[in-house]
Amino acid sequence: MREIVHLQTGQCGNQIGAKFWEVLSDEHGIQADGSYKGTSDSQLERINVYFNEAAGGKYVPRAVLVDLEPGTMDSIKAGPLGSLFRPDNFVFGQSGAGNNWAKGHYTEGAELVDSVLDVVRKEAEAVDCLQGFQITHSLGGGTGSGMGTLLISKIREEYPDRMMCTFSVVPSTKVSDTVVEPYNATLSIHQLVENSDETFCIDNEALYDICMKTLKINQPTFGDLNHLVSVVMSGVTTSLRFPGSLNSDLRKLAVNMVPFPRLHFFMAGFAPLTARQSQQYRPVSVPELVGQLFDAKNMMAATDPRQGRYLTVAAYWRGKVSMKEVDEAMYTMQTKNSQYFVEWIPNNIQSAHCDIPPRGLKMSATFVGNSTAIQVLFKRVADQFSAMFRRKAFLHWYTGEGMDELEFTEAESNLQDLVSEYEQYQNASAEEDIMYEDEELPMEEQ
Repeated sequence: MREIVHLQTGQCGNQIGAKFWEVLSDEHGIQADGSYKGTSDSQLERINVYFNEAAGGKYVPRAVLVDLEPGTMDSIKAGPLGSLFRPDNFVFGQSGAGNNWAKGHYTEGAELVDSVLDVVRKEAEAVDCLQGFQITHSLGGGTGSGMGTLLISKIREEYPDRMMCTFSVVPSTKVSDTVVEPYNATLSIHQLVENSDETFCIDNEALYDICMKTLKINQPTFGDLNHLVSVVMSGVTTSLRFPGSLNSDLRKLAVNMVPFPRLHFFMAGFAPLTARQSQQYRPVSVPELVGQLFDAKNMMAATDPRQGRYLTVAAYWRGKVSMKEVDEAMYTMQTKNSQYFVEWIPNNIQSAHCDIPPRGLKMSATFVGNSTAIQVLFKRVADQFSAMFRRKAFLHWYTGEGMDELEFTEAESNLQDLVSEYEQYQNASAEEDIMYEDEELPMEEQ
């Protein structure tokens, strides 16, 4: 089996994570007490990817829950799946990170990180063939961003050849929780660029828009937003968990999706997304789903893919779908909108398929796109960052924890480099190929 160790850090990461495990246990027929009450054998066929089997046929999530304050953990324990998780896998401090990246990364988080790594090690040693790690966290707070990135780099040191996949909630302008978000996010992206293999960028603003405009929910709660995220997470991981005609795993996804090591920030989407009241009026067909997948309104990152170009795209299909029809619809989509796909990566759309649809749907599709339009997100963060950093606003909270201003300058320039890299590949075109052919040979060949 190709097992995955799941980590969730900070309040946001734990809430998304809890929702993810709800969806997962529902799909695999696991009850709140860990017992199996499913209907088909395929639910158990690859259950080991996310669950360990304990005594008496109980299934336990291979999840490590981390926070610097006990509050979120308590609400998970009191929630519907409280008794599902292994009690030793809750690792929490008492002080909290107070929305301060430096506390999460250097002081409070650093004190807790060894006990987290012990649990991670225990989980990783108990599996047959570890595929990698996935972590849910937000980039705006203190624990998820500061301690989350600390964990990522520590795990990277110990397991350099395993996949590291992150589901990161990126701060957005309309939905801001704290004033120091741009600092925390920039310092985090600085780490993610180097240490993660694939990062799914999720954006509260986009989630709100989907809830309000597409699903017509007037007052979306965080529960609604988290449900959207968990739907995408479950979609992206479907082909790891269920047998299907075309299978894909974290490594295959990375190989097909990441043309340059630093550009591994993906936009995610899901279809069908329809308001309850208009569900019966819409056809659920392959062309309809393909149209929805590429629709800007369905993206879970608040950026319009039409402002950039797709380097690569992956689509995960679930349910009774004819793959011939999927390939045709995807091909039509690409030829009609060829200006939005870079022409120097031929066949840059990958599809995976699994027979088992999510609960309540006949078929669904999950979209993962590596588009240069994601730079809009980073630009926005970078602009807010430099506006505050120029005046050294709020900086003393970070330097007080032992950080150096130099680290801020470095993170800022790394983020700007990332943006200009996306820019460069967005504007790269076939005419430039002639230039590459004319380049001089390296010294030893001359």
